[in-house]
Amino acid sequence: MNINGILVPIVTPFDNNGDVDTETLTTLVEAFIDKGVTGIVACGTTGEYYTFSAAERELVLITIAKAAKDKVTLIAGINSLSTDNSIELAKQAKELGYDGLMLSAPPYSLPEQDGVIAHFEKVADASDLPIVMYNFPDRVGVSIEFDTVAHLAKHPNIVGVKESSGDFSHALRMLQANFDNFDVVCGCDDQPVDFFFWGAKSWIAGAANVFPEEQVALFNATQQGDWDKAKQIMSDMYPAIHSMESGNYNQKAKAGCLKGSMEVGSVRVPLTAMPEDEKAEFLALLS
Repeated sequence: MNINGILVPIVTPFDNNGDVDTETLTTLVEAFIDKGVTGIVACGTTGEYYTFSAAERELVLITIAKAAKDKVTLIAGINSLSTDNSIELAKQAKELGYDGLMLSAPPYSLPEQDGVIAHFEKVADASDLPIVMYNFPDRVGVSIEFDTVAHLAKHPNIVGVKESSGDFSHALRMLQANFDNFDVVCGCDDQPVDFFFWGAKSWIAGAANVFPEEQVALFNATQQGDWDKAKQIMSDMYPAIHSMESGNYNQKAKAGCLKGSMEVGSVRVPLTAMPEDEKAEFLALLS
């Protein structure tokens, strides 16, 4: 499974009735592929997977796979409150042709690190698809600590961790560890140059919904050793990325989709639409 480059945790377009808009989703996938991304992550945080019915989840996965299979890497998010349900979601992803999985620690239950290990090992033992762990403690309530990552990195089906804690010291420790056959993936939209400088090869970025072409160019610049160009691209994107990180992230990812050129509808409750003045201020940062 190739994850070198930019992978987009794709937003889910909704129509005026609040239903999944498969036509726009297909168009969006095709646009990202045209921009040169390495992969698409379905049913991630930015995709509002937690609002889906079972039928909607299958529809989203099928729509993305139909548009992108054999063109880019396809990863399915399989987060769930239940480890056993994550295993069922992993089976579904394989049946629908996905190349890999992305999985967080289970939210709400707040397991200790031995429980985090048991969670990932049970899913990894049950599926032969490669798993990228997802460390986002602000979302799920627990962190995947360094020693836990070091232990899980030895599992043949666990191939990386998307590091979204915001603590670059934690990321750097993992990057310095040089785990065998294991990637430390940038999951912080404001830290890619730092990650790439220290050897990361992948960025799974919600802001790629807004800046796919620019993020591909940034990655390519770092791989060519052109750090000045990479810093300039990041500087150009930074005001919008800082705005996204400051609040209403999903709303801004949708409003700014393809630099504001594609209408993908609003977010679903429990998220609510941005005030129009805030939306206008954000879109002004994209011009």
